[in-house]
Amino acid sequence: MKEATRRQRLDMLNGPIWNKLPQFALPVAATAILGQLFNAADIAVVGNFTGAEKTIAVAAVGANSSVIGLIINLFIGIGIGCNVVIAHAIGRGDRDAVHKAVHTSVVVAVIGGIIVGLLGQLIAAPLLGMLNVPDEVFPLALLYLRIYLTGLPVILLYNFEAAIFRSVGETKTPLVALTISGLLNVALNLFFVAVLNMSVSGVAIATVISNAVSSVILFVKLRRTELDIHLDPKKLRIDLPILRRILGIGLPAGVQSSLFAVSNIVIQSAINSLGTVVMAASSAAFNIEILTFDIIDAFSQACTTFVGQNYGAGKIDRCKKTLKLCMLEGLIALVTAIAILLFFGKPLLSIFNNDPEVVETGYIRMMYVMFSHVFNLLYNVMSGYLRGFSISLTPAILTMLGVCGVRIAWIRYVFPLSATFKTIMIAYPVSLGITALMIFAALLYYRPSKRFAGTRDEV
Repeated sequence: MKEATRRQRLDMLNGPIWNKLPQFALPVAATAILGQLFNAADIAVVGNFTGAEKTIAVAAVGANSSVIGLIINLFIGIGIGCNVVIAHAIGRGDRDAVHKAVHTSVVVAVIGGIIVGLLGQLIAAPLLGMLNVPDEVFPLALLYLRIYLTGLPVILLYNFEAAIFRSVGETKTPLVALTISGLLNVALNLFFVAVLNMSVSGVAIATVISNAVSSVILFVKLRRTELDIHLDPKKLRIDLPILRRILGIGLPAGVQSSLFAVSNIVIQSAINSLGTVVMAASSAAFNIEILTFDIIDAFSQACTTFVGQNYGAGKIDRCKKTLKLCMLEGLIALVTAIAILLFFGKPLLSIFNNDPEVVETGYIRMMYVMFSHVFNLLYNVMSGYLRGFSISLTPAILTMLGVCGVRIAWIRYVFPLSATFKTIMIAYPVSLGITALMIFAALLYYRPSKRFAGTRDEV
């Protein structure tokens, strides 16, 4: 049993790297894609089983994507902090620090979910109001958001548990857990909406239940694993020094991820001003184009984790190789995915809404956003590399300027000059290209492979 458990763990410190990066990244991408299918299943079901209100229902679910992304991305970033702290500790061979980080992370996920869920209930209506959600969409959008916020503790718990598994290179277990809960989500969606004639409330409840199942599965797996990340419920407590390290790395990473959501909220507000059809088209396209971002994020996480462990072990040359290989292999995977999704783009869009105008508008968004994801890959992998060396604040600041700042300025000053959907979409390649250049400049400035050559992480 112990030998089998050891084989589960991906050895990031020895042997070739090129073949291990896909072993890590592809399950992570598949897990994220499956998670996105939760929202896609919600939209597909309400778009096909809610009769005359289908366009309004689809718009209501889609209107929440940027708000939900803001919350989830913040905590996923903090989860990355957990990942890096554990990876450093594994590289140093410090099992005590690993155990403390694991138990601290689980507690933070649950408490954070409860606090943010309660605060979210208070500001849900004003927040949707700021997004210019049309009056006919607002009640359903608010209902969906309130139900989703209720399930936030279990949703965040799953994400932190998945980060714990990934810190030791075990990426298949989160994928299996989410596969089970994903199938359950689709079944519950159909039951609540097609059988019980519920609307967005049914798909929201299904999403919460399925996330609860996935978090319970990973909790049980952590209890039973013989890896260093074994979880003992009796030891569940917050270790303040470990928490400070997790937040020191994870909070800037979370802010960096959330700034994408903040900028998307600004863009969503402009999209909402163009009417229900454009809202529905944008929502449908988002659920397809996000698949390419999941590939980008997977290679970014791979870069962070591999660099984190090798930095902890003092193997700086392997850190540099990881950066180059993540760029190359990530680009191959991304271009392949873009080609496939654009080829089947219109049939895929029609799954969510078969209105010809919605399909055509959605395809316009897919082309603009997907091609801009080449810049996104460069930016995210370089950011992941810096985070592996515990350099997390600088990428967050540059993201605020390059992504959030540029997009806000674009919507504020450029969009009013030509209030069209294409004008909004141009903000994506412009902002991501500028951000990639700034992160590259930061990489040249810090040169972490030289700065930390021959050193080990002392924390």
